[in-house]
Amino acid sequence: MTAPSAPRQVSEREARQVAEAAREQDWRKPSFAKELFLGRFRLDLIHPHPTGSADDIERGEEFLAKLKDFLETKVDGARIEREAQIPDEVIDGLKQLGALGMKIDVAYGGLGLSQVYYNKALALTGTASPAIGALLSAHQSIGVPQPLKLFGTKEQKETFLPRCARTDISAFLLTEPDVGSDPARLATAAVPDGDDYVLDGVKLWTTNGVVADLLVVMARVPKSDGHKGGITAFVVEADSPGVTVENRNAFMGLRGIENGVTRLHQVRVPAANRIGPEGAGLKIALTTLNTGRLSLPAACAGAGKWCLKIAREWSAARVQWGKSIAEHEAVGSKMAFIAATSFALEAVLDLSSQMADEDRNDIRIEAALAKLYGSEMAWLMADELVQIRGGRGYETAASLAARGERAVPAEQMLRDLRINRIFEGSTEIMHLLIAREAVDAHLSVAGDLIDPEKSLSQKAKAGAKAGGFYARWLPKLMTGAGQLPVSYGEFHPSGHSDLAVHLRYVERTARRLARSTFYAMSRWQGRMETKQGFLGRVVDIGAELFAMSAACVRAEMLRARDEHGKEAYQLADAFCRQARIRIEEHFDRLWTNTDTVDRRLVKAIMSGAYTWLEEGIVDPSGDAPWIADATPGPSVRDNVHRPIR
Repeated sequence: MTAPSAPRQVSEREARQVAEAAREQDWRKPSFAKELFLGRFRLDLIHPHPTGSADDIERGEEFLAKLKDFLETKVDGARIEREAQIPDEVIDGLKQLGALGMKIDVAYGGLGLSQVYYNKALALTGTASPAIGALLSAHQSIGVPQPLKLFGTKEQKETFLPRCARTDISAFLLTEPDVGSDPARLATAAVPDGDDYVLDGVKLWTTNGVVADLLVVMARVPKSDGHKGGITAFVVEADSPGVTVENRNAFMGLRGIENGVTRLHQVRVPAANRIGPEGAGLKIALTTLNTGRLSLPAACAGAGKWCLKIAREWSAARVQWGKSIAEHEAVGSKMAFIAATSFALEAVLDLSSQMADEDRNDIRIEAALAKLYGSEMAWLMADELVQIRGGRGYETAASLAARGERAVPAEQMLRDLRINRIFEGSTEIMHLLIAREAVDAHLSVAGDLIDPEKSLSQKAKAGAKAGGFYARWLPKLMTGAGQLPVSYGEFHPSGHSDLAVHLRYVERTARRLARSTFYAMSRWQGRMETKQGFLGRVVDIGAELFAMSAACVRAEMLRARDEHGKEAYQLADAFCRQARIRIEEHFDRLWTNTDTVDRRLVKAIMSGAYTWLEEGIVDPSGDAPWIADATPGPSVRDNVHRPIR
C-alpha cells in the first residue's frame, strides 16, 4: 500500500474541473426554474399544482398524527437546549415510531413516506426541537439511506437499509479541516488492498457522527493498475477499528446536535461497501443533495409558521400607547412580512416536494433555490420576531420562565436558524451552484468561444454555433404573455385578489432577466464566472420569481379545494407585492453597485494597508492555528463516540 498523501494543492482551474465533472451534465427532464432563467415562463410545468396519491396522503397524515403526539408528550425542547443533548429515551422513541425510516421503502422496513410528508414531518419536528429535526434530516437526507436508494446495489440495500429504518443512525463525512466547498483538495485516502480499501484521514463537522452507527465517507482512491481512482463513496461501520470520534463540536445554535471530528486511521472497508464506481463520489453526493436539500427549507417553513404564531399572540397581548402593537405600522409591517413570507416558503417547499415525488421534472435548481431562499428568509423572519418581542426577544426562554412569563425561545430560534445559511451549501456557494446551472445553456453553446485555451478554428466553430442559438433565442425575449392584460385570467376569480397581474410580471421579468444575463455574457465572456456579485443577484431575482410562482399556484390550488382560498389569495398577493420591490432593487444593483470598488478595497485590506484601523482592541481568540492539523495517523485522543443502542 502507498501512504496517504498530505492535503492536495490544486490550481483554480483544476478545482473547477473537478466540480464541473461532478455536475449532472444532461437535462433529460424539463425544469421550471431552468426555463425561468432562460426567459421562458413555463407555468404548465407547475400548474395545476401536482398532488400526491390518496395512499401517500393517508399514510402521511397517519404518521404525522403519531409524530405530533410524541413530540408534544415525550420531547422537552427546553431540556435539550439546557443539556445540549437529545435524551437517549427520545431517540429510542423515535426509532420505535419509525422516524428513522420515513424515507426508506417499506420493503426494507421503512415507512415509505412521500417527499411531501417527509418534509412535513421535519417541519413539525423542527418546531419541537431543531436538534431532533437535524438528526433525522442528516440521517435520511444525506446519510446512508438516500445515496443507497439512488446508487446502492441490491445487496447493499438489503444489508443496510433495514438497519437504518429502525435501529442505526447514519452520518455523512465529506468536509475536512482544510477542505470545505473545494472538493478537489480532498485529502482522505482510500488505498486498495486486496478485497478491501484502507481509509486514512480526518473529517470535520460530521453531523450525527458522534452517535452514528453507519457512515458515508468520501475518500480519494489513488489511480493505479485496475483502479480508475478519484473521489469515491463508502459505507463504513462507525465502530470499525481505527475510527475515532475525537471531539464533539459545540455551536451557537442547535445545541443538541451530535456533530464531531472523526479520524480514520488504517480503517479497512470491504470493496462491497463502495457505493457506485470509483471516482463517482462527488456526483453521488451532489445527486443525493438534489432532493436532500429540501429538508432544510422544511425546517425553515416550520420556523416561519412558529414565528407567525408567536408574533400574532404576543402582539395581541402587548399594548402600547393605547393600542395593540400590531396596530402600529412599524410593527404591523413586520408581521405582514412574516405572514406573507411564511405562506411563500410553504408554497415553495410543497411545490418542490410534490415535483420530487412526481418525478416528471428535473428539480435540481428548484431544490437549490428552495434551500437558498428558505434559509435566508427564515433567518429574516426570526430576526423580525426578536425585534417585535423587543427585550423579551433577546432574553432566553429559561430566564423568561424564571420570572413568571411565557418561555418563548425566540432568541434560540434565531441562533438555530443561522446555520441553515451555511451548511449543505452556504448562501454564497448556492449562488454559484445555481448560477452555473442557470447559464448552462449559454456555456454549452459558447464554451469553446470563451475558453482561452481553444484554437482559432475551434472558436470559429463555436461562434457559428452560438450565433445560431442566439438568433433563435433572443427574439423570443422581446414579447410574451406578460404583456397581454388578459393572460392568466384564471388567477383572478371573482371576489379574490388579482394574482394574474403578478404572473404577468413574472413572465415579463423572466425575459428581462434572461436579456440581462445575455448582455453580461456578451460583456464579460469568459470572465463571467468571476462576477460573483452579479451572478448572486441574478440568482436572487430567479429565487423571488420562483417563490412568486409557487405562491400563486398554491393559492389557486387552495381556492379550488375550498381551503381558505380567499385568505390564501390575500397572502399570495401581499407576498408578490413585497417580492416585486425586492426584485427591482436587485435589478438596480445588477449594474449600479460597488463591486469594482469593493474588489480594490479587499486587495488593499489583504496587503495590510489598513492594519492601523485594527488598533485599539483586544483579541481574545488566542494563538492556536487557524486550521487544525489533519495529518493522517493514529489518534492520540479519547474516543467520544457514543452509539445509542
